[in-house]
Amino acid sequence: MTEVIQIEQLVVTYRDVEARATRTAVDQLTFKVRPGEVFGFLGPNGAGKTSTMNVLLGFTPAQGGLARIFGVDVREPIARQRIGYLPEMTYYYKFLTAEELLRAYGRIFGLSPAAIRRRTDELLALVELESARGRLIRTYSKGMQQRLGLAQALLNEPDLLILDEPTSGLDPLGRMKVREIILRQKAAGKTVFFSSHELGEVESVCDRVAILHRGQLRALGTVAEVSRGDAGNLEQAFLRIIGWESPAAPVTAQ
Repeated sequence: MTEVIQIEQLVVTYRDVEARATRTAVDQLTFKVRPGEVFGFLGPNGAGKTSTMNVLLGFTPAQGGLARIFGVDVREPIARQRIGYLPEMTYYYKFLTAEELLRAYGRIFGLSPAAIRRRTDELLALVELESARGRLIRTYSKGMQQRLGLAQALLNEPDLLILDEPTSGLDPLGRMKVREIILRQKAAGKTVFFSSHELGEVESVCDRVAILHRGQLRALGTVAEVSRGDAGNLEQAFLRIIGWESPAAPVTAQ
């Protein structure tokens, strides 16, 4: 079967104006995401996760290597027709209601009026915003906006869901709901690719994970494989892989 995501020797650089130098955000990155799996994309801040996602989404050009979605080069617009995307920082027109926002996105996706009404009803119920569907988005909490963003990402019934920190700003119940939605997508044969700093969430839903550090792939495999040398603890494995060391305990005066 064709890999859903195929990245080979990907290089992404940017110009650091202040330092008058070129920085490497992604360095010879190679991995594949299989159909129907939940894939966790992990790394500390600045590891290159968002830069990689931006290449997949067509926001940023790569300086080397290749990236394909469903076998199509990401530089081709058709590659993104089967994607749903939730950014880490959601921003929507605050003068719209949730219902109006989904209707607008539905028209962008080319859905029929009947399909827009059906999907709006289904998704607002799924993310538990039915009672707030007529409220202006500016009255929403951060968690409510995040759930609305998830509804938007699911609107076109995508085969690939790309989520950047999907549980950001959510309380425990909200995080549980996101887990349920991710697992529901997997059960429907969809592929989910997401980044997160919530390693407990990753352990509970991911089939495989990749860990990046300083733009390079440092680990790839199932949670059990990646954390095998750390008694199955993904957090300990993550800290070991990125080379983090606990600061020495302060010396107390005697």
